[in-house]
Amino acid sequence: MHTPTLELARETVSDQNVAVLKLDGKLTLETVHNFLESTRSESAPALILDMSRVQFVDSAGVGALVQILVHRRTLKQKFALAGLTDQGRAVIEVCGLLKLIPCYATIAEAKEHL
Repeated sequence: MHTPTLELARETVSDQNVAVLKLDGKLTLETVHNFLESTRSESAPALILDMSRVQFVDSAGVGALVQILVHRRTLKQKFALAGLTDQGRAVIEVCGLLKLIPCYATIAEAKEHL
């Protein structure tokens, strides 16, 4: 059986106050550990997760997003999602997180609001 993977790549941004992490793969129980390690270590005042290449988010993935939200709010840092797929948006909406996590159609839109 194929084990799901999630690749994270930091986008080079001219603004040192904003970090953009591009996710590619599945945000699931099998991938959340590395996801959490990578995102918790990000120290920029604002973090945007580009979710446009995330094919699937499960309940563990949702829990990981909540953990990052809480972690960053504790540190008085900003957090947003950009480019959610239909499946990702549906999961976030069903969980009631659209009211908690700012979600934008594009990275540019997220940067503008953060």
